[in-house]
Amino acid sequence: MQTDTDRTQTGKADDTQMPAGATLLIGVLVVAAFVMILNETIMSVALPRLMVDLDITAATAQWLTTGFLLTMAVVIPTTGYLFQRFTLRQVFLASMTLFTVGTLFAATAPGFELLLVGRVVQAAGTALMLPLLINTVLNLVPARDRGKMMGVISIVIAVAPAVGPTISGVILDALDWRWMFWLVLPIALVAFAVGAGLVKNVTPTSRPSFDALSVVLSALAFGGLVYGLSSLGHSSEESGVPVWVPIAVGVVALVVFVLRQIARQDSERALLNMRPFATPTFSIGLGMLMISMMALFGALILLPMYLQNILGLDTLKTGLMLLPGGLTMGLLAPFVGRAFDRVGPRPLVIPGSIILSAALWSMTLLDAQSALPMVIAIHVLMSVGLATIMTPLMTSSLGSLPKHLYSHGSAIFNTLQQLAGAAGTALFVTVMSSTAASRIASGSDELAASQDGIHTAFLCGGAVSLVGVAAAFFIRRPASDDTTHTGDSDRPMQPVSVGVDDGPAR
Repeated sequence: MQTDTDRTQTGKADDTQMPAGATLLIGVLVVAAFVMILNETIMSVALPRLMVDLDITAATAQWLTTGFLLTMAVVIPTTGYLFQRFTLRQVFLASMTLFTVGTLFAATAPGFELLLVGRVVQAAGTALMLPLLINTVLNLVPARDRGKMMGVISIVIAVAPAVGPTISGVILDALDWRWMFWLVLPIALVAFAVGAGLVKNVTPTSRPSFDALSVVLSALAFGGLVYGLSSLGHSSEESGVPVWVPIAVGVVALVVFVLRQIARQDSERALLNMRPFATPTFSIGLGMLMISMMALFGALILLPMYLQNILGLDTLKTGLMLLPGGLTMGLLAPFVGRAFDRVGPRPLVIPGSIILSAALWSMTLLDAQSALPMVIAIHVLMSVGLATIMTPLMTSSLGSLPKHLYSHGSAIFNTLQQLAGAAGTALFVTVMSSTAASRIASGSDELAASQDGIHTAFLCGGAVSLVGVAAAFFIRRPASDDTTHTGDSDRPMQPVSVGVDDGPAR
């Protein structure tokens, strides 16, 4: 068993080039993270089939998605502590073990209960992997090359959720729903085996104090908000708890949680350090990214409804209609990353936010007579906008922090990303549902009412996107020198291990 001395490195990483084997290590983490994040949305198209096969209601089936998001929201805020306390290898093995076991549970589930357990265990592993990937890139990749690597990470964050419904539709068209997990399982096992051989200690560890009360407050805050927002966005009429209760609990717990972290961070005892918010580049970039994730997840939930309920497409065609947009994001992300390394964030973020806003406003034109090529073109346009802003925002916001705050910044980033996804879904679906209900009450037929609801929801999304356009003009390139930062710049930097594939850290 390694001691604290074993886990640290006597030398300091070269800030101008990556350690040997770092690219391969990051590649393994990217593949693992992509497969995991894919499962966040892969169930959306499968819910109608599961309702029939498992004899469950829509509200019950929705827990397969809500439970996944809820677990992510509870676990991710603790990763700032976990990455300080445990080595990269330990966290990686824990993450892959949880995800693999959860996938096996889901694949062999005879009924809803074990399937839900599998989804929750999957989510616990997924919640560790994405912050782990981001934290590894920030520690190993020099500032001048981070855009390229963050471009790859943006494929995981944006493309994996976008192609999830497509993959789900293709599988369900030919196979049983359990194959959504059986096909993922061997990929997870290979990533586990390869990673177990490659992943070594990359960052030093310490023994920060564990604050159990903060963990409870975090679970109540982010869990309550995600659950409440998810209930707003989906059918919750079978729930005995009013929707406002978990939201109110979440808001109160969040206020207490933040105040507790601020009070404890001066003595380095905070579960989640709030100092990253003192860096304007981080705060503005994070705010813009949240708007982008609201647009992405809102569109991912609303476009399939439009294609199936208004245009009458089946699940396979719906999934294929959304595929070009997902592929566009994947193809553009590496090029955007390289462009960021050359020109910085503003020349990319400003036009990207305008493109995203234009796409959302264009969606307000969709109706029952819209041609399919027009729908695909608008979705691709939205994907271009997202691809153009995701990488610059991630790189500039997280890269603006000092090294000792990377793990906390990554935890904040991923937590609020999940919260924004839930908020986007809730916003779009709630506006759509309430508008449709109002139209039906006034005498409109169901098709016209649904069309009006979707139109109003996209109108709301377009209005929100204008805030992102305004914020884009305040984005700045982070300082290339990792020692030049606002906030805790006087704190001595921790050494970073350069041992990746040359054996355990000494």
